Amino acid sequence: MLTGKERAHLKSLAHSADPLIQIGKSGITDSVVRQLDKLLEDHELVKIRVLKNSPVIAREIVEEVLDATEAEFVQQIGNKLTIYRESKENKKIEL
Repeated sequence: MLTGKERAHLKSLAHSADPLIQIGKSGITDSVVRQLDKLLEDHELVKIRVLKNSPVIAREIVEEVLDATEAEFVQQIGNKLTIYRESKENKKIEL
């Protein structure tokens, strides 16, 4: 579980970052989950964009994404989500 200070630090890092993955009309599929796992292992902090043609909106998929990836929720702004999971091998972000 992230503390307030840790979450604030991650928000500041995510502010200037571009989304690394987009969720479109297919929604959350197995391939999206696999790609998210790889991105989390490589980058630790991942920004996700939910496209307008997606069958779900961003706030509806937060729990599904977190459960599938075992990540922590950082923030949601509009159609963008930011999640964090500490890397097992490539630790880059010090909290």
